[in-house]
Amino acid sequence: MGTRLSSSALYGHLWGTPELDAVFEERAMLQTWLDVLAALARAQAALGIVPEAAARAITERARADALDLDFVAAETRRTAHSTLGLIRGLQQVLPEEVREHVYVGATVQDVTDTWFGLVMRDVGAHAARELGAIRERLLDLAAKHRDTVMVGRTHGQPGAPITFGFKVATWADEAGRHLDRLAEGAPRWATGQLAGAVGALAFFGADGPALRARFCAELGLADPGISWLTSRDRVAEFGSVLAMVCGTLGRIGSEVYELARPEIGELAEPAPAGAVSSITMPHKRNPESAEHLDTLARLARSSAAVLVEGLVAGHERDGRPWKAEWVALPEVCQLTGAALRLGRGLVEGLEVYPEAMAATVERFGAGLSSERVLARLSERIGKHRAQQVMHEVLREEGADPAVALDARGLATAAEVRGWASGPAVAAAAAMVDEVLARAGRTP
Repeated sequence: MGTRLSSSALYGHLWGTPELDAVFEERAMLQTWLDVLAALARAQAALGIVPEAAARAITERARADALDLDFVAAETRRTAHSTLGLIRGLQQVLPEEVREHVYVGATVQDVTDTWFGLVMRDVGAHAARELGAIRERLLDLAAKHRDTVMVGRTHGQPGAPITFGFKVATWADEAGRHLDRLAEGAPRWATGQLAGAVGALAFFGADGPALRARFCAELGLADPGISWLTSRDRVAEFGSVLAMVCGTLGRIGSEVYELARPEIGELAEPAPAGAVSSITMPHKRNPESAEHLDTLARLARSSAAVLVEGLVAGHERDGRPWKAEWVALPEVCQLTGAALRLGRGLVEGLEVYPEAMAATVERFGAGLSSERVLARLSERIGKHRAQQVMHEVLREEGADPAVALDARGLATAAEVRGWASGPAVAAAAAMVDEVLARAGRTP
């Protein structure tokens, strides 16, 4: 069992995913670092900085499973240097004549920031795929329930009618904006780092910029054009977008959590076979996934906040924000992966109960039409006077608006009932059509 919940054999599924474990598991991470070192050697060989034979040997031998990781760990602790243990472990498996050509002119941050660029590229692509699938399901639900009338709530209280399709369309539209953010930011985030000691690439002289471009190309990353040792905006932005994705999924989860309450009963999350909600109260069907989406969103926001703190960094290198990212970036990535997996399962198996929605509308009856009555009455006596009259009738007197307004001579009972007849959801349905159209769907 790991020492962190995300690596727990029992609970890891709640805090991460196998796909992202393959990115952040220690051996996988070390292999990527070794791949970065091999790419550096190849780029240097192309410019004559190291021998081509050395670059070939480093590429062939840079395998985490070939290294003595106990030795690597011991050297890391002994030297108090983040990557010197790894370098010495790699040198152990290389011919003696190649050992001096490993890690030439590079720094810890060159390796780890380039790893960040690869992480942001791969995790961003994973997030886009999963969120895209969620959005497609939400669009399906929005189209299906375009005209399914339900109560719209403000401050947790029944307000006026909407449609369930309208509610879901807001989720789909929000997810679409996150997909735009992921697509627009991807070229910015998938960026390499080769900066040297203070970012000036002095070790390589005039060859520095060409070497950096070649190095980045070897890894399929963008050349930053200028060192970004203390410019942490890429990492902060990426983490913030992931936290926003989790926030949207948390909003969806919170809606399901509330509307699945038996006294409302308008939605229910899928119940996997064998799932047990309560050991002591067997009748319960807890919205476990919906609830956990809120938990994941809270934790993602906290990790993203650490990344945003990293924007305040000192001089040309500052280990304080950069090393905090080593914890916070993998954390927000894993939390987002877990949220996307749970969110996708939730929306794909979501149970919708239109009859319960209709019953809630019926239960609150005339109160849900107060906005429409207010609008028509405003045309006669002015908006603010009409609002005061409606407040007196509904909140202070608890009267039937048709009877009360008739008694005050402001409108006939028939007129008021006409104003209140039928749910006013035409505009809500039209907005569903707009969201579907923007997504390339035929309403």
